[in-house]
Amino acid sequence: MSPTKGTRRRAAAALAGTAALGLLMSACSGSGGDGGSAEADTLIVTSQAGDMQINFNPFSLSRIGGLGTIYEPLFFFNKAQVSDPVPLLGTEQAWNEDGTELAVTLREGVTWSDDEAFTADDVAFTFDMIKNNPSINNSGYDGVVEVVDDTHVVFSFEEPAFVKGPDLLSTPIVPEHLWQDVNPAEDVMENPIGTGAYTFKDFKPQAFTIEANPDYWGGEPEVKEVRTIALSGNQAGADAIAAGTADWITSPIPDIQNTNENFPNYEHYTQWQSQMVLSTCSSAEMGCEGPQTDPAVRHALYYAIDRSQLNSLAFQETAAEMSPTFALTPSQDEFVSDSVSEPVAPMEPDPAQAGQILEAAGWAKGEDGIYAKDGERLTLTVELVSGWTDYITAVDTIASQAAEAGIEIEAAQSSWNEWTEKKGTGEFQLAIDSLWQGPAPDPYYLYTYFFASAAGAPVGETAGNNYSRYSNPVVDEALDAIAQLPTDDAEARQPYFDTIHAEIVRDMPYIPVMTGGTTSIWNITKFSGWPSDEDLYAYPAVWSAFDMAEILKHLEPNG
Repeated sequence: MSPTKGTRRRAAAALAGTAALGLLMSACSGSGGDGGSAEADTLIVTSQAGDMQINFNPFSLSRIGGLGTIYEPLFFFNKAQVSDPVPLLGTEQAWNEDGTELAVTLREGVTWSDDEAFTADDVAFTFDMIKNNPSINNSGYDGVVEVVDDTHVVFSFEEPAFVKGPDLLSTPIVPEHLWQDVNPAEDVMENPIGTGAYTFKDFKPQAFTIEANPDYWGGEPEVKEVRTIALSGNQAGADAIAAGTADWITSPIPDIQNTNENFPNYEHYTQWQSQMVLSTCSSAEMGCEGPQTDPAVRHALYYAIDRSQLNSLAFQETAAEMSPTFALTPSQDEFVSDSVSEPVAPMEPDPAQAGQILEAAGWAKGEDGIYAKDGERLTLTVELVSGWTDYITAVDTIASQAAEAGIEIEAAQSSWNEWTEKKGTGEFQLAIDSLWQGPAPDPYYLYTYFFASAAGAPVGETAGNNYSRYSNPVVDEALDAIAQLPTDDAEARQPYFDTIHAEIVRDMPYIPVMTGGTTSIWNITKFSGWPSDEDLYAYPAVWSAFDMAEILKHLEPNG
């Protein structure tokens, strides 16, 4: 068994040093707090990005909540396992034979939280709005929606669009009567009105609260309030678990594999999906500036990383292998092109290979051991969020490794809002981040989100998910071709995946790091109904909004 495959156990290893654990344990005397945060039917979750700024716009990159809990989609797609979509605002959905029409039946008797009736007009309005605002059209929706009657709509496409189904059906629906004059890309929503199981209650920069919707079509949830508290980072989250003042965090704590022993009111659960990367502002043509616009620099850094050491020092063996094709390994290995000579990123560094790549591209090593070209020193700045201790350690470790290959790495910490703004506008060189999977176990969706030209934008303009500004017509054409094929026609789809893999492995706008293990710590004494190996009904992460919304509806207070 390889070192990384061995990490695919549910019990994760420690995520911080023993010194931090000693301080933490002495602070709480091993009690794990009293496990009684707030009222018995109030769930406390954490946002570990510092003070928050109010924004419940579901289409905004800087939203702080409301997606899924307040604003619902038509169906819920479980990212954690292959399963049928769960009906929400929609009850039935079916494609015609050639994949050009998707008919959706809507739920009857649903009202917005301001008591206005939800109808098919709201669905049509939402999708027309998205289509008319490219900066929020991350899925590339280009259909036409027709209202048949109050409970039926039909989406029509000029070409087969089978693959658009999960994204389309996962789109949050907003009320036409309130959003007619809203700029969905820029306006801040301070008083969100939705159809979801929760409604907005109050906001402060340190915390906001949503409360159970007594008129929810699915019945009022048992968890009556959900309070999101702002913390300064991972250590603050660990401290909250130790003190018993949080019920659910998705971040590392010390000695995580012994969570229940150290803190009897809590348990941990780990899943692997998010692919950690050093994102680059990659395109000089789109206005990106810096050495990272040279593909040779990106490849050199790829080979400079010692992933075994990184996994040990930053992630305590909880991360796993990653493919430079961005097909999730091992669950999507069948998609990886046979022509890719290195289907998995090397775990050990190869500074000699990094040097050869740089020198072939005209870079020369200076007397101080750092490469330079045309008077430009090979120095790169990595943007990261203050308080994200695992990523901070990761960047420090990568900086040390890169120096061995003649690349100087500097870290720039900022608030989550500033970090998000830099990525969105392209005012960065590198940013450590994670790319997420789509609504189905198929790499097509990740490619559409992060590699399609339509999801990018010139520097200075707000990009969609493709904040690397990667623009490649060959990739765009291959994605368009896949979109017209049935998702179960593997033979027809594979040549296009082969094309995509050849292009993105060569260009590497996102430098693969590792597949991160996402671990949640939750209060098992106060609440029951959490996801488990036996019932993995949703992806267990606070920040995975639609999954979180489903989890909240499954939970029951124990007292």
